[in-house]
Amino acid sequence: ARNLHFTYERSLTKNISFSLSYRTMSKGALPFKDQFKEAINSNDINLDNFQIGNTAITPELRFYLSMGRMKGFYLAPYVRFATFDLGAPIKYTASTSPLVEKEAVFNGKIKSTSAGLMIGYQFQIATKIVFDFQIIGGHYGTSKGDLNFNTPLSPFEQTELKKNLDEIDAKPFKFTNTVNSNGAQIMSDGPWAGIRAVNIGLGIRF
Repeated sequence: ARNLHFTYERSLTKNISFSLSYRTMSKGALPFKDQFKEAINSNDINLDNFQIGNTAITPELRFYLSMGRMKGFYLAPYVRFATFDLGAPIKYTASTSPLVEKEAVFNGKIKSTSAGLMIGYQFQIATKIVFDFQIIGGHYGTSKGDLNFNTPLSPFEQTELKKNLDEIDAKPFKFTNTVNSNGAQIMSDGPWAGIRAVNIGLGIRF
């Protein structure tokens, strides 16, 4: 999934630590494309050409349950601040005689803030090497964003693009849009949810 994930963890007490993570994914093709096609009820979004990248910062507390300082099973409440960089191609009809179809590529960012809980397991495999297994976790929160298409449109193109934008159904997200002679804008507002699962990391203890 093109992800790079870096974490710094520091012990606070025998059974509690604080960690701060930074994740980045370079902009590229949409992962899990088939699942998105099932979730988004629209033939006007070209998911084959959809582009996505993201960054996230995640502070968390880890409560170790058994083996002591930064060892064994842990529960980790966390907050995640994420930014998604999108390039969303929307199909529209530019002319009917002859028939000409185009794509309006909307570029912009969606930002989310979520809180969640994760369970994991960490142990030392060598003098300075640590194995961290983030088993399962989930978070829920809110998101907002806007995407822009900055290309002049004829009155006919404005009508056709507006019609296709109004038909996009991506519940539970709420999409609103504006279209004019200078281009178009999509505003997104809604809940945000995610899963952290089966993440395996190696660390250096110092």
